[in-house]
Amino acid sequence: MKFYTAGQIHAADKATIEKQQITSNELMERAAVQLFNWLHLRMQGAQVKIHLFCGIGNNGGDGMALARHLKDHGYDIAVYVVDYSEKRSRDFLINLDRLKDRKIWPDFLDKGSDFVEIGKDDIIIDAIFGIGLNRSPEPWVAELIQHLNASGAFILSVDIPSGVFMDRVLENKDAAIKANHVLSFQVPKLVFFLPETGVYSNQWEVLDIGLDQEFLAGMETEFELIGKNEVLPLYMPREKFSHKGNYGHALIIGGSYGKIGAVSLAAKASLIIGSGLVTAYVPKCGYVPLQTALPEVMVITDKNEAHIQDIALDIQPTVIGVGIGMGVAAVTGDALSEYLDTQEKVPMVIDADGLNLLSKHKVLLEKLPPKTILTPHPKELSRLIGDWKDDFEKLKKVKAFSKEHDVIVVIKGAHTITVYGNLGYVNTTGNPGMATAGSGDVLTGVITGLVAQGYEPLNAAVFGVYLHGRAGDIALEQTGYQALTASKVIEALGKAFIDLFEMPESSGETGSNDTQP
Repeated sequence: MKFYTAGQIHAADKATIEKQQITSNELMERAAVQLFNWLHLRMQGAQVKIHLFCGIGNNGGDGMALARHLKDHGYDIAVYVVDYSEKRSRDFLINLDRLKDRKIWPDFLDKGSDFVEIGKDDIIIDAIFGIGLNRSPEPWVAELIQHLNASGAFILSVDIPSGVFMDRVLENKDAAIKANHVLSFQVPKLVFFLPETGVYSNQWEVLDIGLDQEFLAGMETEFELIGKNEVLPLYMPREKFSHKGNYGHALIIGGSYGKIGAVSLAAKASLIIGSGLVTAYVPKCGYVPLQTALPEVMVITDKNEAHIQDIALDIQPTVIGVGIGMGVAAVTGDALSEYLDTQEKVPMVIDADGLNLLSKHKVLLEKLPPKTILTPHPKELSRLIGDWKDDFEKLKKVKAFSKEHDVIVVIKGAHTITVYGNLGYVNTTGNPGMATAGSGDVLTGVITGLVAQGYEPLNAAVFGVYLHGRAGDIALEQTGYQALTASKVIEALGKAFIDLFEMPESSGETGSNDTQP
């Protein structure tokens, strides 16, 4: 599912109106009916006070039209016009007149208005600002928004939380609605998934308002949302008469004294995800632990006891995962540099201390094979590309870095984003319980194992991130957030594969940023 800019969505609105020969107000009415149906299905006429706060643009027009449907079906409503400008959209005025025709008289709120009293058991419909917002709300509107947020009432935002921009972070963090639920028209918004703006959308759901699918499909976008439907075509089935040699040889290089567990997790994940063969290259101190813990994995040791100082191999792996638990000793950095000089451009996945070594010795970036996969957490990423002022600048800098060095960057986070060149893929799986030691090592093993089996590096990164997160979600059902461990994620990888071919319980597109158990 693609993410569109505000301009692209407005263009899709216009194209739909022309192709379907409807008016803009008829499209607004279609959206309002979908909003009403969603609410009515859940409320079934319950007599809860519903406060509709409407701006004077098209988002406010949506709210006005929704108010009419709610009143027609007997709901207890109060309508307020947040009168922040003398300009009014045509469709807003049409729906305002329709309300008045039904003897529904909105209260107009301006700078001098008193705050509306709202009970904790009431419902707030937020239709103040839409996707076209291009400047911060006036101070009095920001104060109203703060009042609504502090009310304790359930807040449902129409299309996007009011005050949130489509293309940048907030200038005033207190000037945006913190929505319990967002009903997004046709497609979700990228800002639902970025750390600095996603906090304003606790849960989201897409409402299909019938925008022209052919027009939407024909537009090029920079970001895509990755769910089951997007990754299922990437899956590579196994042939009946295949053997382990058909599924590659993954080499995991890493470990140091006290950190052999990282290699154990990565190697096991690579094996469980489907690598035909897995070899671990570790310092001597890792030999007994790995041979004991992972009988299916072969082990080669460095001549040094405590850390890697000379990567000498007599095997030809299909892919190399490097860096987990490796440390950043000078001799280890030299060993990595020398190995990059001599290895035959085998695909690579680099994580943890491998990334830290790249940051300390930027010349190593020029030695990487094309489409090397880097999997940094935020601090590792900042060491690679420098600091950023906000999430949008971060994505811009990652794209530039990816193009400059021809690397795939997996930006780990609540919604991990995989970037290659100008394109980004936003993952939908995973949960806060995966913020635990070793989770990143497992991801390295998963992606490495997929590359071993013949997946193209970009597909391996996108698919691997999805499977890793889905395994975490499946394991969570048995452990809860606090008890979820990296080992439990590995154990659930097989179920994540099986889940690809199970029918979903519902067909709607939904998502959540809720972090509570």
